[in-house]
Amino acid sequence: MKKILRILLKTVIVIVLLIVLFIAIVFIANKISNKSDLKKIDTYGQLVPVDGKNMNVLIEGEGEETIVLLPGYGTASPALDFTPLLKELTPFYKVVVVEPFGYGLSDGTDKERTSENITNEIHEALQSLNIDRYILMGHSITGIYGLEYINKFENEVSAFIGIDTSVPTQDGMDTEFPIGTFKLLKSSGFGRLMLKFGPDPFEGLPFDDKTKKQLRLITLRNMYEPTTLNEMEHFSQNFKSAQRLKFPNNMPLLLFIQGGVNEGQENWIPLHEEQAKDSIHGEVVKLDGGHYLHHTHSKEIAEGLKVYMEKMKSI
Repeated sequence: MKKILRILLKTVIVIVLLIVLFIAIVFIANKISNKSDLKKIDTYGQLVPVDGKNMNVLIEGEGEETIVLLPGYGTASPALDFTPLLKELTPFYKVVVVEPFGYGLSDGTDKERTSENITNEIHEALQSLNIDRYILMGHSITGIYGLEYINKFENEVSAFIGIDTSVPTQDGMDTEFPIGTFKLLKSSGFGRLMLKFGPDPFEGLPFDDKTKKQLRLITLRNMYEPTTLNEMEHFSQNFKSAQRLKFPNNMPLLLFIQGGVNEGQENWIPLHEEQAKDSIHGEVVKLDGGHYLHHTHSKEIAEGLKVYMEKMKSI
């Protein structure tokens, strides 16, 4: 019996040591890979000084009208993620893709990620670039920050265009997220391991191999980044704060949304139709696709935008 217990004890010790060794290898490999990956990331756009830090902005196209394009929450590289839409918009518009702090090639920040701070920073970047009249367009959580932005800087915005944008009263935004777990995944290296051996998040998307490689690198750089985790912590507060706001009555408002079933958001279409009523020019366009409509319906979005803006000019 004693011999069996000694064998079991040794086995347990070996297993524990192997686990510790594995964790150490993952941690060290992550540290080395992080430094190595930074050298492989291709820069794009230009860095704009905002609040003592650098915010990355990509400007393409030479149209007479300007579109300011904002990302959905946690988009690793907004400029690259919007590539399909940029191809459709830039022949007709000057497009300014803003990568907020914690996104793309922008710096992180310790400033709290309230809607007020985020919108003020975006506005400061645009002011630095002398961009003071534009169509505000964005994906997902831009529906929340866009409300804050337009009610602050209404005189600068000629229209708001939403791509399956969030609505202040949508379900589930009072959820408590496991921030501590995300931080641990980031620091330990297991977040990288999960991404490496998990399903390819870019499979089937309209990006070439070079862009997919860059997206993977920037995803690893920004995954569970402290700035965006702080933004997640402010979801409930920011959504509640937005409930006091509406789009101005005379603001041209065009909302492209998922036309099918949105799991977890059964009232997705009625919520947007109700929101469109805030504007006398409000319209909702339903597209058959997932949340990232700009990946699959860029052509329809660009054409719909052009037709809508031409109609607004004739009013």
